[in-house]
Amino acid sequence: MRYYIKGANIVNEGNCFFGNILIVDGFIKKIYQKDREYEFNDAIIIDAKGKYLLPGIIDEHVHFREPGMTEKADILSESRAAIAGGVTSFMDMPNTIPQTTSKELIVQKNDIAAENSLANYSFYIGATNDNISEIESINPSDICGIKLFMGSSTGNMLVNDNIVLERLFRNAPCIIAAHCEDEEIINHNTQKYKDLVLNGVCVPDATLHSKIRTTEACYKSSAKAVELAVKTGAKLHIMHISTAKELSLFSNNLPLKEKRITAETCPHYLIFCNEDYKNLGFEIKCNPAIKTSADRAALLNALNTGIIDTIGTDHAPHLNGEKFTNDYFRSKSGFPSIQNALNIMLNFEKKGVVSLPKIVELMSHNPAILYQIDRRGFIRENYHADVILVDINTDSTINNDDILYKCGWTPYSGTAIHSKITHTFVNGNLVFENGRINENFRGEKLQFCR
Repeated sequence: MRYYIKGANIVNEGNCFFGNILIVDGFIKKIYQKDREYEFNDAIIIDAKGKYLLPGIIDEHVHFREPGMTEKADILSESRAAIAGGVTSFMDMPNTIPQTTSKELIVQKNDIAAENSLANYSFYIGATNDNISEIESINPSDICGIKLFMGSSTGNMLVNDNIVLERLFRNAPCIIAAHCEDEEIINHNTQKYKDLVLNGVCVPDATLHSKIRTTEACYKSSAKAVELAVKTGAKLHIMHISTAKELSLFSNNLPLKEKRITAETCPHYLIFCNEDYKNLGFEIKCNPAIKTSADRAALLNALNTGIIDTIGTDHAPHLNGEKFTNDYFRSKSGFPSIQNALNIMLNFEKKGVVSLPKIVELMSHNPAILYQIDRRGFIRENYHADVILVDINTDSTINNDDILYKCGWTPYSGTAIHSKITHTFVNGNLVFENGRINENFRGEKLQFCR
C-alpha cells in the first residue's frame, strides 16, 4: 500500500516544517518539502492541510490486563483505544495472571498480541525474589525491559531481598524499569490510618492516599534504586515520578543516549493534585499517589529542563465495582488513560507550558532512544511508517460515551481539549481515520537494537 500525505506541518526532531511524505510498503519512503503529488498517481492521497504530522506515540507503560483479567481490559480493546489516541506502540507490564516472569510467558503474550493487537507491542519480564536466573538468561532483543516493583502495587510483585536486588542490578541484560515506593513507610502509614478510621478520627476516603503513599516513601525507594544503579552500572528508568523531591536524583547534563539513570512521569501527575481527591475521589487513586500542587508545578517545569526523559500513561483499567467503593482500603489503584494522554499533553502546549516538539520528544523520540527500538519514534526515511495526523485547533470535551476502554470510564471525562487525532498509521496501514477503526491490520512485535 502506498500513501502520500500532503501539506502537513511535520513535527520531528525539534523542528516544525511544511512538508509531505510518501509511504510505501509500511515504511517512510521519502520526505519532501515541496509537493510532488503529480509523481504519485498510484498512491492514496491524504490531504493534511492545517494538520500536524507527528511520529506515533510510544507508550512505554501500560497495563492491558491480558491474560487473566480480561473482564477489565484486553489487548484488542485497549489497542483500539491506543490507536484512537495516536499511540502506535505500547509496552505492557507483567502484573497479569499469571505474572509474566518467564521467557515462556513472554512468548505467550507475544502470540496473543500478534493475533489481536492493532498497535505494535512488547512486554516486560517481571522481576521477583526467585526468578533472577531466568532474567539473566533472557535475550535482551526479545523484551522491552525488566519491570521491578520496589514497592508493592496491583498484583504484588514486590522484590525486597537486598541480595537479589543487587544481583539484578549487576547482571540485568537490559533496562530496569522500576516502580519505587518504600514498603516499610507505606505499611506503617496504612496501619496508622486504619487505626484512625477504626477509632472514628477520620473517614476512609480518597484523601488518605497521598498521606499513606507519601513523598518520603517515593524518595527513599527511588534514592535506593539510584544508589544501586550507580554502584553496579545498571541502566535504570524510574517510572511515574510524582514528587518534586525525586527530581534531585536525576541529571540533565548528558544526552539521553549516554544517560544510565532516567525518569518518566505521567499526564495525571501534571494535571491533577491532591486537592482533586475531594471532587474526583477514587477516580484518581493510583500508585504512586498524586501529590501536591507544588509537586505538579515542579514536574511541569522538569519537562523543559531535561530532567524528565519520557512520558508514559500507566494506563491501568479497573471495573467500576472494584474502583468505586466506600472504603479507601478496598478501592483498586489505577485508571485508564491511553486514548486521552496526547490530547491532555497538547492542552499544555495550548497554554504555552510545553512546546509541540518537546511533547513529541518526550512521547515518541525519547522512548525510542531509551529502549533502543529499531526504526521507530521518528519521521525519517526508511523508518517504519508509524505516524499520526493531529488537528490542534478543534475544541471538544472528553466524554465516557466516546472512549474505547473496555472498563467504560476515565477520570478525564469532562475535560475540555483543543486537539483531535484524525489519522493513525501503524506500519504504513491506516488503522484509524476520523473516528473509524480498521481492524484488518495487526501491529508488529517491537525489535530492539541491543
